Amino acid sequence: MGYRSWRPQASVSARRAKARRDTAELRKQGIELHPVEIEGRKIAKTFWGQAWCKHLEKFSDYSNRLPRGKSYLRNGLVLNMEISEGEIRAIVSGSDLYTVNVSIARLPARRWDAIKKRCMGQVGSVLELLQGKLSDNVMGVVTHPEDGLFPRPGEIELECDCPDWSSLCKHLSAVLYGVGTTLDRQPELLFRLRGVNHEDMVGADIPIPGRRGGRRRISDDVGDVFGVDMDSGEGENPGGRTDRTIRPAREKKSEEPAEPARTRPMRAEPSVFRGEDVAKLRGRLGLNITQFARLIGVSTGSVRLWESRGGRLDLRRKSIRALEKAAGLKKSEARRKLGLT
Repeated sequence: MGYRSWRPQASVSARRAKARRDTAELRKQGIELHPVEIEGRKIAKTFWGQAWCKHLEKFSDYSNRLPRGKSYLRNGLVLNMEISEGEIRAIVSGSDLYTVNVSIARLPARRWDAIKKRCMGQVGSVLELLQGKLSDNVMGVVTHPEDGLFPRPGEIELECDCPDWSSLCKHLSAVLYGVGTTLDRQPELLFRLRGVNHEDMVGADIPIPGRRGGRRRISDDVGDVFGVDMDSGEGENPGGRTDRTIRPAREKKSEEPAEPARTRPMRAEPSVFRGEDVAKLRGRLGLNITQFARLIGVSTGSVRLWESRGGRLDLRRKSIRALEKAAGLKKSEARRKLGLT
């Protein structure tokens, strides 16, 4: 810490209280926050989240200093994290507010081609890939410390504006562990971070067993990963297909014609809302994805999918009406509806 005066260690309750004040101040400034929130004590629970943390802990440069950030992460001090291609940006609450930037090198094309080749034909769908339902061989390929998907120390550049002179301060440690937590919910962000497309590990189409000539778009499975209720018809309706309905078994003809089976319309309809409109609305109301999803009455996965898409969204009429109602609310009204005030 140089020649700065020594500050007494703040208690956990004091840290959390300061983090709440910092959060309120940032939102007052109009900054949209994406905090890293942990449920329980375990930092990462899924294959991809745990693999990220274990990978970093293998390297001696990180293993000694990484644990310093765990308490910061568990106490909710990572107020914002954004993961994009080649970059992780975050805001961490400490003695002051600190800005963290982590640069990750793009996965070399030769290495990515080798990974795809070694996994060819062994990944059944995008759903299996993102859920980590992989064979031991594929797991070994993607988690290999030198030739896998995860970045080597030489491919990582760390930067924090705190006064700590160490190369890996507790704020950076908290953010690196926070990536593991985030991959639990959005495993596709690992591939985005490395600048590759996860669907390339699977292929465009796979056959549907028991269906003559039938093929299914792999992307149709992605909704399950993000918790989208496929029965609700959220998202696009590729190719104008209609949903299959279960028809009653044939019965013998009678004098009176049988009443046709009633089916619920499932087709999505275009709305005036675009992905960016949903993100702006959520930001204006000052809600995180979980809170906004509750307000609209959909899953958090649906909101993430909406915000990631360009162009007009194809939504159920119920979702369109809910978005229109939300657009007419003030921030205080939305929070009151959710019981946050």
